[in-house]
Amino acid sequence: MTDFAIFWEWLSFAARWTHVITAIAWIGSSFYFIALDLGLRKTPSLPPLAHGEEWQVHGGGFYHIRKYLVAPEFLPEHLTWFKWESYATWLSGFVLLVIVYYVGADLFLIDRHVLDVPNWAAILISVGSIILGWLVYDWLCKSPIGNSTGGLMVALFAVLTAMAWAYTQLFTGRAAMLHMGAFTATIMSANVFMIIIPNQKIVVAGLKAGRVPDARYGKTAKQRSLHNNYLTLPVIFFMLSSHYPLAFATQWNWIIASLIFLEGAIIRHWFNTRHARKGSPHWTWLAAIVIFILIAWLSSGPKLGDGRGEIASASAAPYLNAEHFAAARDTVLTRCSMCHTADPAWEGVHQAPKDVHLDGDIVIANHAREIALQAGYSHAMPPGNVTDMTEQERALLVAWYREGVAQ
Repeated sequence: MTDFAIFWEWLSFAARWTHVITAIAWIGSSFYFIALDLGLRKTPSLPPLAHGEEWQVHGGGFYHIRKYLVAPEFLPEHLTWFKWESYATWLSGFVLLVIVYYVGADLFLIDRHVLDVPNWAAILISVGSIILGWLVYDWLCKSPIGNSTGGLMVALFAVLTAMAWAYTQLFTGRAAMLHMGAFTATIMSANVFMIIIPNQKIVVAGLKAGRVPDARYGKTAKQRSLHNNYLTLPVIFFMLSSHYPLAFATQWNWIIASLIFLEGAIIRHWFNTRHARKGSPHWTWLAAIVIFILIAWLSSGPKLGDGRGEIASASAAPYLNAEHFAAARDTVLTRCSMCHTADPAWEGVHQAPKDVHLDGDIVIANHAREIALQAGYSHAMPPGNVTDMTEQERALLVAWYREGVAQ
């Protein structure tokens, strides 16, 4: 059992690595096909039913690509489907959500100063909110609002802003930001699984049966694909936000989250306009800079604590009662708390890294596993060993952690 923490950490790393790899594949194909679609040209040499074509050069060769809005006159023998990148990204992301936030609900998901609920209730709220996000989004797309691109985007922005606020009323700031990423990524992946791929399969089945497929299937799939394109950059931000307390541990974190959607959409608009050969809307970069400055200003407002300074997690008691707790606590206070506190004393550190506070008995016990992994089993902390933690002190932290696990 004492080495289970190491196994669990490597399991988390494997899930995260898989998530990053598959996300790169999905985002890459999404960006490429949107750029390709926007760059298509109509030429006199196009065959019947072809919508446009594009010549590209890459890797020492030339590519000639044509797009059919419905389908060509014949179905090619080999047809490549782009779906597994999306599915694998969502599945690996959900596994990571389980490993980090559901199993570690006491520490990373629940802030009992915000909402004091059992772990199982917080997990149900998490899963339910993610499912609700897709249902509301899909309803909006299929409603009369969905016929207006501008109206739909305004409605979707309102939903995302409302959810950003709601998550900060339910979870820790870190979990709230992460859930905005999961909420949005679920919409994106469900678009692929529930709309884009099924519509494409209907078109293929119709072609095989000798029917002319209805063009609305392709139109709907393209709309959802464009939504995915504009939501991608905000999702990347939310997935990285757990490393930056200035984004998630401030009073205005929900406004920051909503502004990130505007920021991402504006940046994508510049790229999409360029790819469509409609000029360079330089105003987008000015707007993006202004929004970023506004976000930075909002982050300088009142900070939110980690919510666990006075409340012990369900698993903290064994570490508080462990034989070596007093010595381990003194080591942490001596070597770690000058940075991991509400008002860091170390020059250049303005906020506790990842908003982890290690300046009291309860918070130290709450973070026993992380302390052992970061400063006991490994030498990750203190960074560069700037506080001169000794090998004996690292061994002490491991011994303390093992005592707590054994109880």
